[in-house]
Amino acid sequence: MRESFHHEVLYRGEDALARLAQTRLVVCGAGAVGSNLVNNLVRQGFRSIRVIDDDRVESHNIGTQTYGEGDVGAFKAEVLQADIFRAVGVEIEAERKRLTEKNVDKLLEGADIVVDGFDNTASRTLVTESCRKSGTACLHVGLSADYAEVFWNEGYRVPREGAGGVDVCDYPLARNLSQFAVALASEALVRSILTGRRQNTSFTLNDLRINIENP
Repeated sequence: MRESFHHEVLYRGEDALARLAQTRLVVCGAGAVGSNLVNNLVRQGFRSIRVIDDDRVESHNIGTQTYGEGDVGAFKAEVLQADIFRAVGVEIEAERKRLTEKNVDKLLEGADIVVDGFDNTASRTLVTESCRKSGTACLHVGLSADYAEVFWNEGYRVPREGAGGVDVCDYPLARNLSQFAVALASEALVRSILTGRRQNTSFTLNDLRINIENP
């Protein structure tokens, strides 16, 4: 392994990082969850990542996502792809497409694990149902107010839309909450790959409480 991953090699071992490098991930969404998660995963040894997102960077994204002022107006997936290559020399796959009922199976095809970081109920439902149908492992990462959850598909329930058509995925968000969620999701992925263990985790920021359960 390259010197860049010196500390991960010391902690997990070269064989472990080789297994992470061979795992094919599809990350749905390149926002507060997806952009930070992909940035974290490639620094832990992941190499095969496809990111699906058709949104452009907006100024209000900068506080919780990995993008800067100069990226406003550009497509998130493409900016993330370029940033990751500059940072660690890893070329991720950027799918600048809106996930729909017609293309969901194709976009998720070939994944060993799908990570759902979408911020809307409709897209989360498509990912959930597609993975259940295909039997593909899927990890959902959700954020709302001071609450975050990292749930495997077996124990996951798609959040309902709020009253008046307001989606509950349109949330107030503290940066620290998204960072905690990304750390929990990263460790959940690594443990699943290396040990086969899957645990669901929820976290509340105000009281710094982490709850762990088996799916």
